[in-house]
Amino acid sequence: MKTLVLGASTDTSRYANRAIKLLRVHNHEVVAVGLDEGNVAGVDIIHDIPANESVDTVTLYLNPKRQAAYYDKIMKLKPRRIIFNPGTENSELEKLAAQNGIQTEEACTLVLLNTGQY
Repeated sequence: MKTLVLGASTDTSRYANRAIKLLRVHNHEVVAVGLDEGNVAGVDIIHDIPANESVDTVTLYLNPKRQAAYYDKIMKLKPRRIIFNPGTENSELEKLAAQNGIQTEEACTLVLLNTGQY
């Protein structure tokens, strides 16, 4: 399963950074999209969502206002699910996802991984 981390950061205090590391510990492929340039756990952070990527899960670490710029690109990826981590909840994107047959979850990626629910 491949996960796209939207809001990736090289800052080790950020939850997105921790999520990338934990996803890699659990042997998940990761695409990291963020403003930072750099590498986290062997994953290069890129600045935009790749067009033809096959992604199972999009996990969000962006506030709702910043998510809007990515709506179309997320829908074109056709992920199985979108995880809204705490602070990223967005009813507009949840509705759009539902209209496109994409499952949504308001959850914490770190908790899901650590409890075997990912």
